[in-house]
Amino acid sequence: MINDTKRLSRLTAILTQLQTKRLLTATELADKFLVSIRTIYRDIRTLEQAGVPIAGEAGKGYSLADGYRIPPVMFTQQEINALLTAQQYFRNNADKSAYNDLTNVVAKIKAIIRYSEKEKAEKLEQRMHIFRGEQTHETSLLSGIQLAITNCRTLKIKYHAIYSNTVTDRFVEPLGVYLTKENWIMVAFCRLRNELREFRIDRILNLSTTTDTFSDRLFSFEEYFNSFCEK
Repeated sequence: MINDTKRLSRLTAILTQLQTKRLLTATELADKFLVSIRTIYRDIRTLEQAGVPIAGEAGKGYSLADGYRIPPVMFTQQEINALLTAQQYFRNNADKSAYNDLTNVVAKIKAIIRYSEKEKAEKLEQRMHIFRGEQTHETSLLSGIQLAITNCRTLKIKYHAIYSNTVTDRFVEPLGVYLTKENWIMVAFCRLRNELREFRIDRILNLSTTTDTFSDRLFSFEEYFNSFCEK
């Protein structure tokens, strides 16, 4: 009985993983769930026999057929608490667009969870407070920049450089964002300088998403930060 429960839980988790990622290999799934690759093969066959349209590409991995969606999964109390913590953090820190997006997510979750869970969520909201760090200028650009990163859309920005105290118009290809000392930083390929540059988001005076797309560049923060250490 215990093994059956574990397997059912794993099958559901595999479905969730397949829905959130385009391709997953049997090795990746085996490593994630701490089982053998042969067990993953059996799980995939079980899902297929249950009518789940799983596409397998030789040498690439598994994915769900286009358009197939599983019903929304219920959230655990810990997952709800994590989202509430993230919402609280963004409410008290630099960028408001992420806070607004998270507030919408939390509202949707509250609409589907049981009344008892809703009471616990509201209790935690009242019992948690995150102080702001050092004073920063608030922004509302992070959400738009994140969309541009995932969709490879070029941004047009008016940027106020800190050290030179100059304002320039630039077209940039956003590659990533990170938070440091309460300031959000965008890493982007700057077409004006023809190289990777960092832009403090609170220094962006104006931002608009263009219709121009760019070829996705191979970018990882591990390699990016390591390049600074090597200099």
